[in-house]
Amino acid sequence: MVNRVSTGAGAGGTGLAQARMYSRETSMAGSEKGLGYLNTVRRWERGPARTIMQTPVFSIRQHEARSPRTGRTAPFLVLDTADWVNVIARDGHGHVVMVEQYRHGTDSVTLEIPGGIVDPGEDAVTAALRELAEESGYRPAPGATITAIGCVEPNPAIQSNRCTTVLVDPVLPGQAAPDPLEDIVVHLVDEAALGPLVARGVITHGLVVAALTHLHLYESGAR
Repeated sequence: MVNRVSTGAGAGGTGLAQARMYSRETSMAGSEKGLGYLNTVRRWERGPARTIMQTPVFSIRQHEARSPRTGRTAPFLVLDTADWVNVIARDGHGHVVMVEQYRHGTDSVTLEIPGGIVDPGEDAVTAALRELAEESGYRPAPGATITAIGCVEPNPAIQSNRCTTVLVDPVLPGQAAPDPLEDIVVHLVDEAALGPLVARGVITHGLVVAALTHLHLYESGAR
């Protein structure tokens, strides 16, 4: 089942607030690639790691690390899991493909863009197209733009993986094949409604909000 959702938001764009954009020179602090922000704090020295828990979804490893500033050493835990992808898929008529599904972590139903795990041997784009087809049935139309538009580290304090956002524009409907343990309803959401849905707390998944930010930056030429 596919639902179409729209609001009274203005036409065009994602509906994200148009905050003042710094110039490229200002935002990069004099460095074309922004590396001026990442050359002051030194990396910690790590000792050997050992796996202390292994699950089908993630593993937890522990290692000792030494602060280069204080010389103090302490144990740290890192959660290792596969890289992830999510997909912004446009239908060519002003809508974005989204999925409504139950999430066990928060015990809640969420509104998200399709996404999932990058399987062994896949690159991010291949995984994104597979997840899009499985969860929604949508597939790239002939001549569609298919490109990675951004990548984030979901929680670098304790996780080692990355999440890549892939834009597919336009897409055509097809038959979904969701996992037997997934209950999914597909929605076609007016792209202009996405910003208001974030602002109202309807879209709450942090990686979806990050993906919409990447889309805004990609289309504004701010990358």
